[in-house]
Amino acid sequence: MDKDRLNRWLTLGANLGVLVGIILLILELDQNREMMRAQTRNEISVGIVDLLSQVATDTQLAGLIRRADSGEDLTPDEYVQYEHRSAAMFRYFENVHYQYRLGLYDEAEFSKQKEAWRSYFARAKTGAAIWCDYRETTSAQFMAEIDSLLPTKSC
Repeated sequence: MDKDRLNRWLTLGANLGVLVGIILLILELDQNREMMRAQTRNEISVGIVDLLSQVATDTQLAGLIRRADSGEDLTPDEYVQYEHRSAAMFRYFENVHYQYRLGLYDEAEFSKQKEAWRSYFARAKTGAAIWCDYRETTSAQFMAEIDSLLPTKSC
């Protein structure tokens, strides 16, 4: 009888140990999720800071973007440069959208991002035209999101 009782206590102890292990694993997974959120937010911030810093430190690029956003004529080489910078912006936008869909970007920040995108397309006269040429290279969800933000349905 004593062995049977000891076995039950050992089984109970082992089961409690497994339960505690599962609880600790859940807590660790939750911490990892929060850390992933922070890393994602940081990477997204670094991406846009890099794009903005290019304009802040390169007067030729700043002038090119100002002229393109105002609808002024660009040389073929300038247009290619603006087009590639716009593509980089669109990929940044798409990354934010993707992270949001995965749940790694919260609703408050995402709504502010969408406002920034809407503002970009409202002021960048050439940006919308480039988007229309570029949009088919993006996911269907992202394409629909950006299309809904354009001031006019130009695509």
